[in-house]
Amino acid sequence: MRRIVSLVPSLTEAVAATAPDLLVGVTDWCSHPADLDLPRVGGTKNPDLGAVRALRPDLVIANEEENRAPDLAALRVAGLRVEVTEVRSLEQAFSELDRLLVAVCGLPRPAWLDHAQAAWAGLPVQLPGERRTAVVPIWRRPWMVLGRDTFAGDLLRRLGVDHLHAAHPERYPAIPLAELREAGPDLVVLPDEPYRFTATDGPEAFPAIPAALVSGRHLTWYGPSLTEAPAILRTQLDSTS
Repeated sequence: MRRIVSLVPSLTEAVAATAPDLLVGVTDWCSHPADLDLPRVGGTKNPDLGAVRALRPDLVIANEEENRAPDLAALRVAGLRVEVTEVRSLEQAFSELDRLLVAVCGLPRPAWLDHAQAAWAGLPVQLPGERRTAVVPIWRRPWMVLGRDTFAGDLLRRLGVDHLHAAHPERYPAIPLAELREAGPDLVVLPDEPYRFTATDGPEAFPAIPAALVSGRHLTWYGPSLTEAPAILRTQLDSTS
């Protein structure tokens, strides 16, 4: 592969940290690495398909959750190769990153991927009495939370936090605020993406529940950020207001 367009911020960072010269186009939401200076092709949900085609990529990389199937189908009809990742757990993230970078792109396995696996494998075992329960909103107006089979939920579980809607039939259910409050969590976890929760936008909705503001990139991105994610998220989860 010599020319890659990435439609996923996580994958953009992964390729940039491994073989940056391969990237020729990224989305408007691709913010890492900080010095990323490449043509933008729109958002993850609304890419400019003409702009993607104009870059003449050998490969377009996407994700089944972040990108829309009709857009990916249109790119394939246009003759472009599209590889789609599926990531719903940490182990799946590691295997998909290895598949994409090594098997598909023909790159040597990056050292950062080994470091990330080691960082998560080295987590201390959480005893039952040390575990906490949480509600994890990802949006408000309406309130939406982590449900079943989510990558972020798996990371929290490994960090000793069990989110209360892990068995919900939907992956990102919309649930009334009163019901979230009444669930009785030990804390509410508020990431800064996809909705940008802040100290003044989010915690006030849960006045009797400790709130942990966490990095959305470290909770939801699968790439080099996984190397530092355990330490950063543990610190943020323990810093409640």
